[in-house]
Amino acid sequence: MQHISEQSSVVKYKWALIFFGGILVLIASFIASLSIGAYAIPFADVFKLLVSPDAGKAASIIHTIRLPRAIVGMIVGACLAIAGGIMQAITNNPLASPQVFGVNAGASLMVVAGVVLFPGLGSSTLVYFAFLGAAVGGAIVYSLSSTGGGMTPVKLALAGITVHLFLSSLIEGIVLFHETSTEDVLFWLAGGIDGRTWADVRLMIPWSLTGLIGALFLGKGLTILGLGDDVARGLGQRIGWIRASSAILVILLAGISVAVAGPIGFIGLIIPNIVRKLMGSDYRVVLPVSAVFGAALLTISDVLSRFISFPAESPVGIVTALLGAPFFLYLASRGGRAA
Repeated sequence: MQHISEQSSVVKYKWALIFFGGILVLIASFIASLSIGAYAIPFADVFKLLVSPDAGKAASIIHTIRLPRAIVGMIVGACLAIAGGIMQAITNNPLASPQVFGVNAGASLMVVAGVVLFPGLGSSTLVYFAFLGAAVGGAIVYSLSSTGGGMTPVKLALAGITVHLFLSSLIEGIVLFHETSTEDVLFWLAGGIDGRTWADVRLMIPWSLTGLIGALFLGKGLTILGLGDDVARGLGQRIGWIRASSAILVILLAGISVAVAGPIGFIGLIIPNIVRKLMGSDYRVVLPVSAVFGAALLTISDVLSRFISFPAESPVGIVTALLGAPFFLYLASRGGRAA
């Protein structure tokens, strides 16, 4: 018993170390996001201007441009990582993610269609278009990959890529035939958080908090679901309710992310796999840690994206694609196993 207790203490210490290490990386990347750009601001000045802003140019840049951008980046990264973790849990498939499952592409298609058909719509209304598109895209991929013997990593990858390319072609067609009304959409489609304002932060907070809190409540059920449907039922879990609730949370988390920041890919694929490798399959731990790691990864990616065509801005989706595409191919080559 003492040996088991010691092992449990070691595991908890490891979890705490990884979690707080992620927090430190997130804080460092957040400060870098406020400091680095066409107008460089020393790290020491960032702390001072955050606490006691003055009327200078640096303070104005931080509080009106970079701070809302950094906050949006953290929220989007956390939302996509949690959504990916939930999807991998309910499908028992490490390749599942908002991008692979067609959720991002579906949401993007509906947002672009909303911009073209109803030019006067604001972001708060386009969010609902994103939710609808996310649900439709995910449902199509799920139905295609689940036929003929059940879902496998290879079938999911093929179905996801096929649906993603099809929906992306529809988006390109809409943009091609409505060039004058979709010029701003082109940059958004690459996935970017530059230019985001406090209005975007206010729009995201209620939806993202709802998704995060809901995910934490589902953590235990998702962990048991990983043991198999029969075992989960034997332990008194309501399988249908867990999957339905999880699907709603994925739609909320991925939909709000796409509506504000565009279809940023691979965060939901990379982070949950890494976190499970480090911390095991207890989703009461995996989901909150994934939120921290996802926020950190997207913030770091945003900082790196500023150097691609410095001093001009580049979409953060370029960096996440460069990181995520090799990781996806690696997982696919191993049949969905991270190691």
